[in-house]
Amino acid sequence: MSTKIVLKFFRSNRICRPSEPVEGKIVINSPSSISHHGIRLSVTGSVSLQVRGGSAGVIESFYGVVKPITIVNKSIEVKPPGKIGSGTTELPFTMVLKQTGEKSLGRFYETYHGTDVSIQYLFTVDIARGYLYKSLSATTEVIVESDKADVLERPVSPEMAIFYITQDTQRHPLLPEIKSGGFRVTGRISTLCSLLDPISGELTVETSAVPISSIDIHLLRVESVLVGEKIVTETSLIQTTEIADGDVCRNLSLPIYVILPRLLTCPSVFAGPFSIEFKVSIVISFQSELSKLQKKSDPRTPRLWVSISLNFIVAETYLFAS
Repeated sequence: MSTKIVLKFFRSNRICRPSEPVEGKIVINSPSSISHHGIRLSVTGSVSLQVRGGSAGVIESFYGVVKPITIVNKSIEVKPPGKIGSGTTELPFTMVLKQTGEKSLGRFYETYHGTDVSIQYLFTVDIARGYLYKSLSATTEVIVESDKADVLERPVSPEMAIFYITQDTQRHPLLPEIKSGGFRVTGRISTLCSLLDPISGELTVETSAVPISSIDIHLLRVESVLVGEKIVTETSLIQTTEIADGDVCRNLSLPIYVILPRLLTCPSVFAGPFSIEFKVSIVISFQSELSKLQKKSDPRTPRLWVSISLNFIVAETYLFAS
C-alpha cells in the first residue's frame, strides 16, 4: 500500500475569492512512518493560451502554444522537516490568494475552461523526501470568483435585445420552399446577465409556410489570442438548449431559459493578449426531406433548411457575483 495525499477544502464547492482565506486540510494516509524535508503548500494561477487550427494560419498553428500569463504564484510552509507517523495525519492550512496591499503578478480573472484560453488556479502540496526517495505531491483546482468589493451592491436588470428572423435576414441560401413561402419569428433575449442568472427571453413564431422541426439556442464562445502582431479568433459551441420540438403553434410566446455552465463560461474579458466573449445563436430548423439525408455536422455550419440569428451577450466582471 502506497502513501496517499488528499487536499480537502472546508468549502465543498471549492469556490473562493482572492481576498478571502482559503481553508482546508492536507490528509496523509501512510502505511508506515516517513521522514521528510518539509511540507509546503503552493498556489499557482495562470492564463494558458494556445492556437489550434480553425482561423489560425500555418505560422500561428506551428507556434501553437503562447507564453502563459502568470496571475499568482506563492507558497507557504505547512510543516517543517521531520517525520510523519503511520496511519492518517491531518494538517490544517489557511492561505489568502491576494493579501491587502500585496502586489499581484496579474489581474485575478475568474476560473474558465475554454478551447484556446484557459484560466486555472491550482493548489499543490509537496512533501520533499531528499534525493533517495521520490517526492510526494497532490494537486487540486479551486474555482476563483470576483471579490465582493468588485460586485455592485444592487443587481442590474438584464438588458434585452429585440430580434426578428425572416428569410431576408439570412446570409446563406435556403431551400426554395422556405424562401418563397416565407417565415417570421420575433422575440427578445437578454444580452447582459450574471453567471448565476439564466439567459432569459421569449420567442414567437408569427408565420411559417414550412412546418418547423425544432428551435434551439446555441451558446458560443469567441476566444481571441494575440500571436505576434496578429489576432487569432476562434468560435466554438459550448452547449445547445432546445426550446421547441416539432412544429409550434403560431403567435404563441415561447420562453427562453438557458442556464450557463459555470466552468465553461466567465465574465467577458478584454485583455491585451487575449479576449473572451460569448454569443447566443437562435437556430430554427424546418422539416425537410433533405435534412434526413444529411449526416450530423457542425451546428454552426449554415444549412439549406436552417435559419440562424446571432445576438451578442455582453457582460462585465462586476455583474457576476455569488
